[in-house]
Amino acid sequence: MKLLRYGSAGAERPGVLDADGVLRDASALVPDWGPGQLGPDALERIRHTDWSRLPRVDGTPRLGCPVAQVGKLVCAGLNYADHAAEAGLPAPAEPVLFMKAVTAICGPGDAVQIPQGADKVDWEVELGVVIGSRARRVTEAQALSHVAGYLLANDVSERGWQLERGGTWTKGKSHDTFAPLGPWLVTADEITDPHRVGLWLEVNGKRMQNGSTANFIFSLPTLISYISQFMTLEAGDVILTGTPAGVGLGQKPQPVFLKPGDVVRLGADGLGEQRQVCVAVN
Repeated sequence: MKLLRYGSAGAERPGVLDADGVLRDASALVPDWGPGQLGPDALERIRHTDWSRLPRVDGTPRLGCPVAQVGKLVCAGLNYADHAAEAGLPAPAEPVLFMKAVTAICGPGDAVQIPQGADKVDWEVELGVVIGSRARRVTEAQALSHVAGYLLANDVSERGWQLERGGTWTKGKSHDTFAPLGPWLVTADEITDPHRVGLWLEVNGKRMQNGSTANFIFSLPTLISYISQFMTLEAGDVILTGTPAGVGLGQKPQPVFLKPGDVVRLGADGLGEQRQVCVAVN
């Protein structure tokens, strides 16, 4: 199933994308696609609904983040060997974890803000994992049973704030609009192998990233189990799983960063596409 939320920011309604690619309003079935609607029993009930009876949504409304009330946005850094190499760093012996503020979350087509003083804003196409049920100290064998589905993400990063301002990476990862998610949440049953998902990203029409989750250093079961040893993952939490090579920081002979007016497009197999225009803000 492809679950989504549409409407103006802060007033999104739950929707589904049917087998013919038609957007339908799901508010008669659920109040929203939040933590209470992402568990296996809840999703199974939705799966057996006759979606043709749901109202059709015409036009091209704005799409928001497909998950409401995200509690945590947990990220894995340097999870592709080629990205670690372009960053000049060895492959990590254990997963590198950091957080993005949930206030960074925005819709897949919303503008990416370049705030005053930010001159090293970078892109990172990623596979996002949405948790459907509580995971606390779970084994690798149990890990994927806690996954509701997957989504496309852009882990926007201000490299100067991330690497040159002291402290953790979080400060370079958390500005408003630095976490476009969506366009939809694809339930886990529709992704045959999450370790064979192709990802790509373009800036102003130029392909910058081409990768596949086949090149993960740490698999999804490993990541989920590892994270759950340090914090309880709740339904609605999102894990970003790292990015392949091709980020702006790694460009040769010198880094390339986003500026106002730039257009970023990205996509992943089965997970749809995003498009963002970069805008300056004070």
